[in-house]
Amino acid sequence: MSDEEIVLLDEAGAAIGTAPKAASHHRATPYHLAFSCYLVDDAGRVLITQRAHDKATFPSVWTNSCCGHPAPGEGLRDAVLRRLGDELGVWPGAEGFTLLLPEFSYRAEMDNGVTEFERCPVVRVRVGPAEAGALRPNPSEVAAAEWRTWDECLDLAGRPEASAWYRLQVAQLTSLGTPADWPGAPVSLLPPALSW
Repeated sequence: MSDEEIVLLDEAGAAIGTAPKAASHHRATPYHLAFSCYLVDDAGRVLITQRAHDKATFPSVWTNSCCGHPAPGEGLRDAVLRRLGDELGVWPGAEGFTLLLPEFSYRAEMDNGVTEFERCPVVRVRVGPAEAGALRPNPSEVAAAEWRTWDECLDLAGRPEASAWYRLQVAQLTSLGTPADWPGAPVSLLPPALSW
């Protein structure tokens, strides 16, 4: 984490600079670019992960499949693919991507004051049986990973062990139907700082 740079944003989602990731997450975290990804298998199940217990931000919470921060100049698909490899040891084909919530943003604070403050577009990535069965979670990122039905995902969203962003995202995704049927959103709604 210490060598990564995050993209800082203005209120409209335009890039206004960069900053070191590790040093930027604190009580006054600046607004910055991120993403959330939901892996969906052929049965319509969603991969839910528990963040590693020693992560600096929101350790041990249960959440979506993968999260991350696009590097300066990195497109959304490339950032998602990079993090899926880093966190879960899987590299799905780029053709299985769907942009779901391009305008999602949130602010969440830990008990110790460490804060996330992100413009965080949400994507779905479909994976076939070979990819779904070949996950190799990185223990420094992921404590556990489980394929769950959408009903089980909805149940998790009502529990305190779920991440704040997961609860907010699920509330919006529910209106889109079931994971296999989630429709794509216009790429034009992505923040100006991020290409598809």
